[in-house]
Amino acid sequence: MEKILIIEDDKNILMGLTDDLEYEGYQVSSAMDGKDGLKKALDDKFDLIILDILLPALNGFEVCKKLRESGKSTPILMLTAAKTEEMDKVMGLELGADDYVTKPIGSREMVARVKAILRRTLIKEATPEIYEFGDISIDFKSHEVIKAGNKLHMTALEFNLLKFFVEHKGEVLTRDDILDEAWGDAIVSPRTIDPHIVHLRQKLEDDPANPEHIVSIRGVGYKFNG
Repeated sequence: MEKILIIEDDKNILMGLTDDLEYEGYQVSSAMDGKDGLKKALDDKFDLIILDILLPALNGFEVCKKLRESGKSTPILMLTAAKTEEMDKVMGLELGADDYVTKPIGSREMVARVKAILRRTLIKEATPEIYEFGDISIDFKSHEVIKAGNKLHMTALEFNLLKFFVEHKGEVLTRDDILDEAWGDAIVSPRTIDPHIVHLRQKLEDDPANPEHIVSIRGVGYKFNG
């Protein structure tokens, strides 16, 4: 059972989030000011921290900064007010937050965000620093790909695509899935990914015209076998 800490000073929001997350099976702890929340986050192990920015005692930015300075890598989902300036959101991400949501937020969306962060965390923890398949070796720490003893030149986007495929080995991935991971909020056509897949195949496959590792799933997207 994943443990979640909510640091939020609005009692109604705190109770609503607690009820929603406990209903989903999570174990929830809470704090209503930054100082108490920081202490709980440092003293215990949580799988996720939901952190409001506007808090008494210590604000959310200070809590986030102190947690990261202490070496805590617990994922942090920051809650921001509807009129929060973009720079505030950027600051939170730069201080080490993993995501943010703007209040008010529906319970279904909030639960979906929580599940997505926890899922990404599990995938990240499960992904080894070195991954090998066929005559190919991927070093995720140094961002190097070696094929048959030769280092391949990879763009940052190609490497991210390859990493995403490895993390979802054996899964059928739609173009929208891949776009969300590699392009984020950019507005591009789902077909944008196809030329990049072609380039990846040219670098990785022995016979790019008949790929063994990055295969097309007709009418859906792609699947990685490695």
